[in-house]
Amino acid sequence: MASLLQAGASSARGFVSGDKSEWIPPALLWLITAVLIAGHQGAALTLGFPVLAILVGAWLYFKSPARYVGFVWWLWFLSPEVRRLADWSKNAYTPTSLIQIAPLAVTMICGFSLVRYYPILAQRRGLPVLLILFGLAYALLIGFVSAGPLAALYDLANWLYPVLIGFHIMVNTRIYPAFRETIVNTFIWGMLAMGVYGAVQFFIMPAWDVLWMVGAQMSSQGEPVPLGVRVFSTMNSSGPFALAMLGSMVFVLAADHKVRWLAGGFGFMSFALSLVRSTWGGWVIALVMLLVKSNNKVRFRIIASGVLLIGLCIPLLSVGPVADRMQTRLQTITNLDDDQSYQARNEFYAQFAQKAFTDVSGEGMGATGTSTKLSSGNDGQLGQYGNFDSGVMNIPFVLGWPGTLLYLSGIGWLVMRAVFASFKLRDDKFVASCLSLAVAILAMIVFTNTLVGTGGALLFMSLFSILSAAHYQKQETRRSRVVFHGETD
Repeated sequence: MASLLQAGASSARGFVSGDKSEWIPPALLWLITAVLIAGHQGAALTLGFPVLAILVGAWLYFKSPARYVGFVWWLWFLSPEVRRLADWSKNAYTPTSLIQIAPLAVTMICGFSLVRYYPILAQRRGLPVLLILFGLAYALLIGFVSAGPLAALYDLANWLYPVLIGFHIMVNTRIYPAFRETIVNTFIWGMLAMGVYGAVQFFIMPAWDVLWMVGAQMSSQGEPVPLGVRVFSTMNSSGPFALAMLGSMVFVLAADHKVRWLAGGFGFMSFALSLVRSTWGGWVIALVMLLVKSNNKVRFRIIASGVLLIGLCIPLLSVGPVADRMQTRLQTITNLDDDQSYQARNEFYAQFAQKAFTDVSGEGMGATGTSTKLSSGNDGQLGQYGNFDSGVMNIPFVLGWPGTLLYLSGIGWLVMRAVFASFKLRDDKFVASCLSLAVAILAMIVFTNTLVGTGGALLFMSLFSILSAAHYQKQETRRSRVVFHGETD
């Protein structure tokens, strides 16, 4: 344990090393947040957190592009919990909190990259992004008419921000090593923080989480009692949390931190207790991909890591009420006749397939998901397609045939380029992890639309990180040749 703590301290020192102006602003944000929570100043926190987060995000965007991406992920990880703590401090559930907009607003800051580096869109590496943007622009125009401006713009932001994160990484290829280090560090420490809190949530169930579950009527997350909840840790629900843990458990294999074992143990346990079967399958796909893409040494490391993680968690997952929850969930995989969610999804596919694939023009942005709350006539309530349990159908239904063709052409182009680039980077563990994660996210689209939200951010971050690594290697090779010829001349 002492060696683990020493390793953690060493990693933490590395994380805050460098220019103080890069890590002090986010540190102050979280310090102020903690002070306001401790002082039960929920109203001040609700108003101040988004403003401070946007200011810090804007500062990091220009000062440290790599740390900006890490800060964005921390906001997505922790902002929902900050919102719940703010409500608890006020002793009242707030249906719509300003804290909710903080992660999305800070992420959209990297949209400035489109303006600053727009010539790249005309280059070969930028053309896939251009196709994606055209597809989204088409759906936005349709959504303005069918759902209204507010719903369409909010939905556009959820489709667009994953692409913007990827584009931001691509245009800053020159500092690819900094992005690689920041992403791995963020997900390792994020997994530790969310994994530990996930265990606390399952066994204790804090009062602020109870207040939120009751107020938001989140019956899909289980019962707001100890041992009765589907773990969602510090995030909005078990789905996004499980996706974040999926990314963390893939990136942990690219990490050299000794603390990764502690993070992996808590992360794996909370990941299992989220009871999200689609991400369990995604993790298996990612591991298989890693085994296929890696050399024998890395394969042995992956297998050993998996055995160790399972060995650490089996004592907790195989006894008592935890085992009962896990066993019940696992049985639904083999006994689909008794699986209510599977039956509901099948019924949804049967009833909706024809409409989704024959609506040529599409319904546009704002037609599905939480954005329907902003549609005219819904009075802040989820619309008819507020719960849309199919990524395969969601894409053509929202984008229509023209938008789908453009959007999927851009993604397909990115995926092919990333796959080809990965063959030239066989020794880069981070690239192998990114490719495995991207394939897993794409495979999960049959269950939900993993091209938007947390899943989309993981996908585009992974794909563009691979392309950035390949471009960085090409630049370094060219630079070394120039230096070599200059010395010999």
